[in-house]
Amino acid sequence: MRIAVLDDDLLLLEQIKGTLECHHHVCHTYADGTSLLKALRLETFDLLITDWHLPDIEGPEIVQTVREMSGMQLPILFITRRNEERDVIEALSRGADDFMSKPLRMGELVARTAALLRRAFPESMGARMAFGVYSFDADKRALYVHGQPIELKNREYELALFMFRNAGRLLSRTHLREAVWGDASETSSRSLDTHMSRLRTKLELTEANGYTISAIYGMGYRLDPLNTGTASAPPRLPIAEARPTERVRDLKDTVQRPLRDEAQGSVRNP
Repeated sequence: MRIAVLDDDLLLLEQIKGTLECHHHVCHTYADGTSLLKALRLETFDLLITDWHLPDIEGPEIVQTVREMSGMQLPILFITRRNEERDVIEALSRGADDFMSKPLRMGELVARTAALLRRAFPESMGARMAFGVYSFDADKRALYVHGQPIELKNREYELALFMFRNAGRLLSRTHLREAVWGDASETSSRSLDTHMSRLRTKLELTEANGYTISAIYGMGYRLDPLNTGTASAPPRLPIAEARPTERVRDLKDTVQRPLRDEAQGSVRNP
């Protein structure tokens, strides 16, 4: 999974990064809230781990801003030296999903991270997975549409499976390249575009089959389920209302601009 970690303690950042990457996650670190919010203009993550006290923006405001920007899917874990009951209540009411007090115990961090990801992104671990008219056979590494096998190359199969497991989510280009190719720096955006175009054709991703692929300008791709109910996220409790500071509002506006552009017609096919 792809995890963002926000903390101004650089030594702790490296410790968390090393620990999570040992458990096969891809970890991106940020030392201040401004850097994280700017990164969210172009990137997507599966989990956010954030400190409370930061040099520019308080952690609870970061959590609320991320919630308002990216919706309810991204699980968030608070890590802080504050451990009173009122602190836990404030963190959870602002939109965090879990809370850990420092000093961190790395084994517990790994366990809590795994639990949050498991709840947020449940995946069928069986040999066969069905998504409407599309079905995957993991043992044979085969994909069927209406029961008919589709001939796919290795990367095409991996990309198709990853997109269906994340149906309904906007996934950044870097996120997709890291997940499917393993190293985003060695894979060109053009290669990703080519694979997406092939999948659209080979899988007949049309309204008639219940799924379409959208290319979101400046961000990435999203596989949209159409009235299938196969990828709907579980409902979550609404977060508490709060008034963000002027600085947070300005940053939020900067990050949300690409999403508003999408609503105004920036969704296009490559």
